[in-house]
Amino acid sequence: MYAQASAKIELLSYLPQQDPSPVVEGTMVQPVSFFPAGAEIYAQGEKAGALYQVEFGAVRIYRLLADGRRQISAFHLAGETFGFEADTTHHFFAEAINATGVRVVRTPSGMDMSRQLLPLALKVLTRAQEHLLVLGRQSAIERVAAFLVEMSERQGRLRQVELAMSRNDIGDYLGLTIETVSRVFTRLKEKGLIRLLSLRSIEILKRDTLLAMRE
Repeated sequence: MYAQASAKIELLSYLPQQDPSPVVEGTMVQPVSFFPAGAEIYAQGEKAGALYQVEFGAVRIYRLLADGRRQISAFHLAGETFGFEADTTHHFFAEAINATGVRVVRTPSGMDMSRQLLPLALKVLTRAQEHLLVLGRQSAIERVAAFLVEMSERQGRLRQVELAMSRNDIGDYLGLTIETVSRVFTRLKEKGLIRLLSLRSIEILKRDTLLAMRE
């Protein structure tokens, strides 16, 4: 894992010609910072105080368990905001999955932005609750089906879904082994529900069936 200081390299070619619009009215956004694959954006235990918007690429939010295993709690894609905390400390790690551009969003000191930030926070909370429902499903195929539908919806309900994350990442997100994830993808392909275009690209052939499996 790269050190945070060395990873935060401003990618000037991604800077807009004018100041970007704030994520929320009244907040201040910074230039895009570039994080190579695997680079740490912030660590568990670090001081919190800003939000982060993904400009391109993807981010995983995770925690290391006592036995050394990794539990991924969320993925964030381009256009999404993360970094919400209930207090002043980060309780999870945030890491770039692939080459990722992130814009830091800061709230002016002394200004109460709770009303403006509430819609964003509620969206993150809703997604976290849906993730808990996925983890509560008994079968691996139901979890993977729910994951694929989620990724499709977050990419505009496209038929072809691009997966920035690896099979190992998906397993750590769904509470499955990488072997189980791979077997389920193969099973869904054999059932004619999906087409594996490449390791990171999947075409959904029978969306309604996946939806039914998710419910």
